[in-house]
Order: sequence, then structure tokens, then C-alpha cells
Amino acid sequence: MVNTNAANGWWRELVTAAPARTGKLAIVRADGSPHVTPVWLDLDGDTIVFTTNMGTVKGKAIARDGRVSICLDDERPPFAYVTVTGRAEIDRDLGQVRHWMGRIAARYLGEERGQAFADRYCGPGEAVVHIRDAKVTAHRNITA
Repeated sequence: MVNTNAANGWWRELVTAAPARTGKLAIVRADGSPHVTPVWLDLDGDTIVFTTNMGTVKGKAIARDGRVSICLDDERPPFAYVTVTGRAEIDRDLGQVRHWMGRIAARYLGEERGQAFADRYCGPGEAVVHIRDAKVTAHRNITA
């Protein structure tokens, strides 16, 4: 991963802070137009991880063209943001999907409800997405 303007990796704190922030995922539609959608996410080391159903607009776009970008921001002064841009790697192993779906949902819903979410939604068609070969751009204290 290449870190640009993200000294000392503080951007990880923004990504993993509680309460969890929703990422804004940008993908490229089949006709070349952009599409942005919210996603729940987590970190695996320095790698952004999220889950999706491969039958959705984002799932189809990722399978066709793995270029993705995610942005998270802190809307409180003095403001901060991180953008991670890279290639999506898809893992359809349901064991991995259940693991990540539960872990990610627990960040947003709490441990018990997160596991219940994974139990309910983990199934065929679901996948884990890791953003590889990523470039990170992050800025904090924007108005300081």
C-alpha cells in the first residue's frame, strides 16, 4: 500500500474509530458512468475489507472492473478524510464471508446483533472484497 499525505498511518484511526463511519464506495458502471454507494467496512492490516452481494450494481461492477475507491470523513471540526483507491479482490468462500460479515456488522451494530446479521445474510451470492494495491490519500485538521 502506498501512503500519500497519510503520515504515520493515522488514517487507520479514522477508518476504525467508534462509532463506525460508513464508507462511500465508488465503482464504474458498465456504461462507464460512476456509481457511489454506502458500505460498512473494516481493516485487515492496511487493507480495506467490505462485503457485498455479487448480484448488486456494486457486485457486478466489481466483478467486471475491479477499480474501486472508498472515502470516509470526519464531519467534525477541524475535519479529516481518507480516500483509498485500488483494485478489488473478490473472495466468495462462505467461511470468509461469514467471518467478515459478522466482524464488520459488529462494528456498526454491536457484537450480538452483528453475528445475527451475518447469520441472516451470509449465503450464496455474498462475497468479501479486499482493496489491493491501494493508494491512500488522507488529510486531517483541514481547518486548523
